[in-house]
Amino acid sequence: MCLTCGCGEPADETGVAVETDTLLVEERLLAKNDRLAEHVRASLEARDITALNLMSSPGSGKTSLLERTVAELRGRRTVCVVEGDQETSFDADRIRSAGARAVQVNTGAGCHLDAHMVAHALDELAPAAQSLCLIENVGNLVCPALFDLGERAKIVVASVTEGDDKPLKYPHMFRAGTLILLNKIDLCPYVSFDVGRFIENARSVRPDVTVLPLSATRGDGLADWYGFLQSAVAS
Repeated sequence: MCLTCGCGEPADETGVAVETDTLLVEERLLAKNDRLAEHVRASLEARDITALNLMSSPGSGKTSLLERTVAELRGRRTVCVVEGDQETSFDADRIRSAGARAVQVNTGAGCHLDAHMVAHALDELAPAAQSLCLIENVGNLVCPALFDLGERAKIVVASVTEGDDKPLKYPHMFRAGTLILLNKIDLCPYVSFDVGRFIENARSVRPDVTVLPLSATRGDGLADWYGFLQSAVAS
């Protein structure tokens, strides 16, 4: 289990977590991860590869968004994908069917990707110089925010089916993202979700964040998303 988020922390007979030297272990794990992430970042930059880390809760529509992105950028930009899930290769299979090379990383009981996993995935994927590498993290609004993967930017994918208070409930995640993609806006007429309140809540956590409403299924906002990707690649 993941020591960093505390889900592996031992409990006493009452079920209450007991104090251990877990904090020291966590600090060492994060420091080791950060050193490897810098190595990954330097390797990517040397080949002019743009890596973006997409994080979200389960069911936000990350994979559907990546499928459409891969299909619509085909012929314009070389895209490859690192897929993170606890089990199965379903998402990597979907990405390959859409037309991009993909490597599936199964974390087992782990609830996030780390730099070690990504480094091995990139070795297998061997992305071409000047390509775009999209990393779909494990669905989780806590741990992925803590781990540097060597990416150029972290992107948070939220959806209107999750509630407009999510940035306040999970501030570390929404503070980590330089861009928030608000997906499934085609469902706004059918759910209780205030887009304006969501944006206000997100900017109370990170005032400079860009929030891009879109629909991966209907196509709303995708031109702006592709514009962001173009800018990220060119930067």
